[in-house]
Order: sequence, then C-alpha cells, then structure tokens
Amino acid sequence: MTNAKPRLALAFGILCISIFPILVKVKLTPGLISAFYRMAIAVSLLLPYVLITQKFQLPEKKYLILAILCGILFASDVAVWNIAIQESSATQASLLTNLSPLWVGIISYVFLKTKPATNFWIGTTVALFGMTMLVGFQFFLKLDFDNAFILAVLSGILYSIYLLVSKKVLSHIDVLSFMVISLLASTVYLAIVCVAMKEPFSGFSDVGWLVLLIQALVCQLMAWLSISYATQHMRPTRISLSLLGQAVLTSILAWLFLDEKITFNMIIGGIILLLGIRTTFYTKTLSIKNIFNKSTANSSLATQKKA
Repeated sequence: MTNAKPRLALAFGILCISIFPILVKVKLTPGLISAFYRMAIAVSLLLPYVLITQKFQLPEKKYLILAILCGILFASDVAVWNIAIQESSATQASLLTNLSPLWVGIISYVFLKTKPATNFWIGTTVALFGMTMLVGFQFFLKLDFDNAFILAVLSGILYSIYLLVSKKVLSHIDVLSFMVISLLASTVYLAIVCVAMKEPFSGFSDVGWLVLLIQALVCQLMAWLSISYATQHMRPTRISLSLLGQAVLTSILAWLFLDEKITFNMIIGGIILLLGIRTTFYTKTLSIKNIFNKSTANSSLATQKKA
C-alpha cells in the first residue's frame, strides 16, 4: 500500500494538469499573466495555511537556493508553454513540451550517477510512438519551426531540469515548505517579467478570473502538491514519462469541450502511449530472454497443476 500512494498521487496530479491546455487555449488572459496569477493565487492560498499550522520549515541555505531555482525554472516552463499554446496549436505545444522524458533521460545519463533503467528507454520509445499516433503522422510533416515551436521545446527542457533539481531538493525539504518557497520565487520572478513586458494585471472578464482561479487551485496547488509527493518517492525518469498520460486526458477533454475530433488512430495511439508508461513500472528488466523464461515457467507450472 505504501508503494501505491505515490502512484495514486501521480495519477491524481496528471488528471489535474490535463485541463490546463484547455484553459489556456481559450485565451481569456495573456499567456504571461496567466502564468503569474497561477503562481500568485496558489501561494496566497497555501502560505496562510502553512503559517497557521506551523508546517513551514526554512531549509538550510544550499537547499533554499535550489528551491528558489526550482521556482524560477518552473515559472519559466509554464510561461513559455502558455505562449506556445496560444501562438500555435495546443496539440503541437503539448507534444513538444511532453518530450521532456527524453531530456530527463539524456541529462540523467550524461550528468548524473543514477542512470535510467533499460525499461525506461523501452517505455519511452513505445510511449513516443504512441504519442506520434495520437497526434497523427501527418502532423510532423506540417511542423512550423517558428518561435512557438522553439518555446514549446524550451518548455520541455526547462521542465526536465526542474524535475531533476526538485528531486534532489525534495529529499531534504518537505513538500509544503518546498511548494511555498518555489511558488514565492515563481511569483516574484513572473511579476518582474510581466512588468518588464508591460503585461496587463487587470481588466479581465469574470470568466477570465474564474479560469485563473481554477488554474491556481487545481492545475497548480492540487496537481503539484500531488506530483511533488510522488517525486519524493519515485524516480524522476518515471515521473516525466508518466506525465505523457496528460496528452491522452487532454485529448479527451478537448473532444468534450472544444469539439476536437478523436479518431481511431488517436485511440490506438493513446493505448500504446499508456502501455509505454506501464512498461517503466516493471521492476524486472524487459528482454526477450526474460519473456521466454517467464513463458517457460508458466508452461511448467500449468503442467504441474494438470498432473
């Protein structure tokens, strides 16, 4: 049951962030301001709680700096992804930013002592093939290598770095304290960027403010408290690949609320993608030899039962 809790938290977090591209795509607020209020509203709700309950613990200087860095990385990721979604299609932006498992695997392999397991690379290959089917092979022939493309790729790289750094920090800081520090850093950083870019901080419709509140409460607080908890107990490579499941849920939500079509290829692609994610959760390394041995063992067991 202990091992199940991080997985359930991760699944819940993925569900919460799946609505985010839908909310951004309706363009009720500018991309940068949307990112700012997502962080600002979230920290304004979380900070009083941790202070009143005395659950905030100031970490030592080294991890405080890293937590602040996480806030800046995550804020940058959300900001550039928002702009990419609004300046291109939600499909293109979501696909490119969800290439983060590749960056996580590459960075881990090159720079870190903990190397991705064989199952990670197998699962990544299967999941990315499923992602390709989900969006359609023709999509790749029409990719527009413009600013939105670059921002979406940059979003994935920023998130992969954030995930690896936060994994280190969360081994020394509790989730609530980490969230408060990183959200405060995100809010201050994005406020400075918005002022520099002369973004409007007000003048939105009532629906626009409601969307900002949902982004902060559901897509930030609920989602990232859950994902941060999962990050404490699971490998970052597994987390990043599991987050690809967001694409499947987002496609379903887009079909329900934005009248986007779901084709047979998308259904098959989604199943393959989820199969790739499931592959990374196998504890034993997958290989032809292992599969053959397992099949032989099962046959022998069946023979023994018949005897």
